Amino acid sequence: MFKKILFGLIISSTTVGTSASIAQAKEPSCVPIGGVAIPNFFAEGEGKPIIISAALTGSVNNAAGKITAQRETPTGLEMDMEHYFGTDDGGAFQTKDLGILTAVPGKPGRFMIEITYHIQENVTRGTLKGFKGQFTSYGLVDLRDPNNMVGLVRYTGEICK
Repeated sequence: MFKKILFGLIISSTTVGTSASIAQAKEPSCVPIGGVAIPNFFAEGEGKPIIISAALTGSVNNAAGKITAQRETPTGLEMDMEHYFGTDDGGAFQTKDLGILTAVPGKPGRFMIEITYHIQENVTRGTLKGFKGQFTSYGLVDLRDPNNMVGLVRYTGEICK
């Protein structure tokens, strides 16, 4: 009798353990993403994308990008953007984004900026392979001098696998 009870306990605990492992494997693995970026913008001439290069602190170390289109709005600008992010442990991902720039009153050429970054599927690599999602940033940019366009933004969010 004792052997039957012990055998039943072993079987049921093994089944419960296996079910828990499978459930954990199916749960998404999410990581916070956040920090500060100091972008520089490089205009390459009429009709060409504006190139972005940035040093970052936080969960991402470097970024590059481009502004592929821009439109004037009643409050400032909208920009279609692409970014390429990298981490110091070999992870990388690409995003397609919309930047909303709101003119700062009394400060021509200076804007509040908000960007929503959308990670593109099948262009994640290394330690970030398979991650999906979106995150945001906000900050200020100074676009007065085409030879010295700069900014400061805070990025934050969570991405999941």
